[in-house]
Amino acid sequence: MSLPVFLALAAAGGVGAAARFMVDGVIRARFVTAYPWATTVINVTGSFLLGLLTALVTRSLVSSEWSLVLGTGFLGGYTTFSTASYETVRLVRERRYAAALGSGLGMLAGCVAAAALGYWVGGS
Repeated sequence: MSLPVFLALAAAGGVGAAARFMVDGVIRARFVTAYPWATTVINVTGSFLLGLLTALVTRSLVSSEWSLVLGTGFLGGYTTFSTASYETVRLVRERRYAAALGSGLGMLAGCVAAAALGYWVGGS
């Protein structure tokens, strides 16, 4: 990996994390619930975008360098598996089992479906 690609990847990771922070804040301000809607929206939209990016790379419409910068950098900073895991465990500890199931398995299924949809959209 060249130095410019490395620097772009690092910068994109920072921009992705800032975007996650902003999206999280907007959603939490509008939807005050115990269920982690912000994390769900962030991870599902990030999965869609990664699926779309993957399809564009597969069709040679995006270079491998841009795939690394956007996929690993921006989307890696934007999405957050660790927060999703923490929030699911928090719901279990609060004995909110249905919400925990929706958060854990629901988000997983939603993210896989969103990635597949993004891949399909990018391949069309």
